[in-house]
Amino acid sequence: MTGMLKNYRELKVWQKSYKLCLDIYHATEGFPKEERYGLSQQIRRAAVSVPSNIAEGYGRRTTQQYIHALYLAYGSLCELETQLMLCHDLKYLESIKHKNLHMSLKETERMLKALIKSLEALEKSRSS
Repeated sequence: MTGMLKNYRELKVWQKSYKLCLDIYHATEGFPKEERYGLSQQIRRAAVSVPSNIAEGYGRRTTQQYIHALYLAYGSLCELETQLMLCHDLKYLESIKHKNLHMSLKETERMLKALIKSLEALEKSRSS
């Protein structure tokens, strides 16, 4: 489906989102114990959803299904950004850690939007 790539793990956006997910897991290890089943679990779920949806979309049969999965990943990224802001405002994350995670999130977002845009352009050219 995506040309020269052997699998989704070769996608730079998947690699970036996977690293972000790992970083989120490490960052949430220090959250207060009372957040173990609250915000900590929720932010981890959103973080896992990003590379998971990118991988799932890559494995779909059609470009349209792929794009749909990428939009789900984008939605999870927006959710993650909101949760990161909340963690920072609640003082669960140091400013520098929050800044680094946010920068990584924004870079992932740019890459994801670019992939969506290129696939939508490909789909449009096929249907014209």
